[in-house]
Amino acid sequence: MTGNRYRIHANEFDAKPIDHGLYIVATPIGNLADITVRALEVLASCDVIACEDTRTSRKLLDRYQITTRTMAYHEHNAEFASGKIIEALDEGKTIALISDAGTPLISDPGFRLVNDAIAAGHKVIPVPGASSVLTALMAAGLPTDSFHYAGFLPSKEKARADRLKELQHIQTTLILFDSPHRISASLKSATTILGHDRTACVCRELTKSHEEFAKGSLQELAEIFAARNVKGEIVLVIGPPLQKDVDLDEDITPLLTRLASEMSTSQAASEAARITGRARKDLYQQLLALKSDGHDG
Repeated sequence: MTGNRYRIHANEFDAKPIDHGLYIVATPIGNLADITVRALEVLASCDVIACEDTRTSRKLLDRYQITTRTMAYHEHNAEFASGKIIEALDEGKTIALISDAGTPLISDPGFRLVNDAIAAGHKVIPVPGASSVLTALMAAGLPTDSFHYAGFLPSKEKARADRLKELQHIQTTLILFDSPHRISASLKSATTILGHDRTACVCRELTKSHEEFAKGSLQELAEIFAARNVKGEIVLVIGPPLQKDVDLDEDITPLLTRLASEMSTSQAASEAARITGRARKDLYQQLLALKSDGHDG
């Protein structure tokens, strides 16, 4: 692995040898200058770079003149590619995993590979860097002491509404990914379910030349983006509900049923208490009643 190099502007550097293992490497989310020196070292020194899309990643690698071999690793070939990567690790090779943009494992299949590598006894080394989740939170001007990342909302209207009904119980800032052709529908649904006066920020084209942070109430943003031809990837940040919006009489049976299907009754009660702000002991008793009525999923 010695002799591998990378370039920053007019300066060329020898990449230092790195320890054997699987490196999870964060890459820029837009501006290609947002990469760490450590990430460049790893990408230049490793034997193979596993990429979500090798063509997209090649733009970054060419920028820094990194010639390391690449292979595809994405949701459609994850099972097959994971086996190949584990075989390479077993042979003593060093692998770096990157996504198209930002930190791997955030809304991509990388967690499967990490689990497989750990199960096979290989070292997993995180190389932190850019994250669209945290970048949006930094500039949205909404509470940052606690937040809930919820990934992409479903594309179908009913499924999207059902998901938002679950999220409405969470008493912290929400962070969602969205696409330009769905943001208008998402804002409309969020206005109806979460409340028209709940503050939010549409963060678009992060770190790129047309970066935008549009902040306002959900209703205001729904009206603005309904009239726009939106381009670029989006992170939607929604502030926590106003205290007056917390309805203690609201039926939370769907939330309790879902949690009970995913974890023990005790854990479900604790999680429901965290989400809703209600007393854990009351929620525990409600869960027991649901189970006795046959609503345990």
